[in-house]
Amino acid sequence: MSIRNAVPTDVPAMLEIYAYFVRETAVSFEYEVPTQEEFARRLAEHTVQFQWLVWEENGEVLGYAYAGRPFERTAYHWCAEISCYLAAQVRGRGVGRKLYARIEELLRKQGYREVYAIVTSANEPSMAFHKALGYRPFAEFPTVGYKKGAWYGVTWLEKDLQPLGTPEDFPVSWRNVE
Repeated sequence: MSIRNAVPTDVPAMLEIYAYFVRETAVSFEYEVPTQEEFARRLAEHTVQFQWLVWEENGEVLGYAYAGRPFERTAYHWCAEISCYLAAQVRGRGVGRKLYARIEELLRKQGYREVYAIVTSANEPSMAFHKALGYRPFAEFPTVGYKKGAWYGVTWLEKDLQPLGTPEDFPVSWRNVE
């Protein structure tokens, strides 16, 4: 069992994990599973600034987590958004908690002050997970997404990574921290 940085050759395994959430649930609001090319583009785009981690057991990728930019305007650059997707066989084993701990610690070192998680009302286990990690609900958008024949809400949760204060600089790339 290990946590390591995701690499382009992990895309098929990560996409297979994500495809379940797209096809079978309203956890993801995407209707179509991204192509491998699109997923590889997302990985490359995110990893310029943010870390993308995989959970690997016996050479098999069974989960992944990453951070990203929740908003584009410059004044928001001290905020990050975090996501995690796990294969069924590792859910409930603390894998998500370990992935989040690693990413949150790096986000602190990079200079991020606030991290957000966005959870659909179809995903009660994720809501409980985030609350257990200290995330607080702060905005709820009822019935904003329609998928699989039903309307779902979205809750934004937040967690302070460090005191706000006056920043000296913008957050740096994760590659400049480790």
